[in-house]
Amino acid sequence: MKTSDKYAAAKVPAQITAMFWGLKLLTTGMGEAMSDFMGDHSVPIAGAVGVLGLALALWLQLRQSRYWAPCYWFVVMMIAIFGTMTADAIHDGLSIPYPLTTAGFGLITAAIFFTWYRTEGTLSIHSIDTRRRELYYWAAVYATFAFGTAAGDMTAASLNLGYGHSILLFAAIILIPAIGWWRFGMNWIAAFWFAYIVTRPIGASFADWFSKPPATSGLGLGDGAVSGVTLVVFIALVTYVTVTKHDGSVIDAHPPHAHPLAHPPAPHSTAALTPETE
Repeated sequence: MKTSDKYAAAKVPAQITAMFWGLKLLTTGMGEAMSDFMGDHSVPIAGAVGVLGLALALWLQLRQSRYWAPCYWFVVMMIAIFGTMTADAIHDGLSIPYPLTTAGFGLITAAIFFTWYRTEGTLSIHSIDTRRRELYYWAAVYATFAFGTAAGDMTAASLNLGYGHSILLFAAIILIPAIGWWRFGMNWIAAFWFAYIVTRPIGASFADWFSKPPATSGLGLGDGAVSGVTLVVFIALVTYVTVTKHDGSVIDAHPPHAHPLAHPPAPHSTAALTPETE
């Protein structure tokens, strides 16, 4: 694809802002709570919602010619729900311990990234301008959600840290890519995906901490209440970014050859918070 066509066809936010990370964390918690809530009431209904909802979301997203916040975040929300269901179903249905499911999903995630890079030569989300790259992207997003779900459950249950201590653990881990990029010149694409993976167990641990009973180190608010509150906040934030374009979706003001993402900024500059194309 020509450079002049690249950003016009981008299927992800043009810039990775604080709002992006906020919505990402919100979807992780919402996916955890909704999956648990539906699973506790009806496994068949939960499975149908997860599969059909994800299929609908992907169908709508793949029909778009460029990034549009409602479709993009609808897919992320459904992957959060379906990814949680997948990880939980393998653990509960097949009685596979969390350490093994975590390792398994970790290997799947690594395999997707390896294949994506070997095929396309980049893992930059700002290169998502073809159908094949978009499919790689959503496969990677799904794998990171399932991997993060298993990892969060492993620390809370298998390692007996509980939800509160799991939050602190993963909050400390996410400082690795942040400080690594900020101070030590860590590759911005690697830092982005590192942080993206870790946001999943952070958000899920927060949701479980709020929803689960005190006997399991939670606050006991219930999965239904947490699901409802996070869904309302999610809809409000997606509506906000759709109307205001504060999610970095406004890119037409910059000619493609002069787009601010065209060259990687210095690691200490503010603009370098956005992962670059290669």
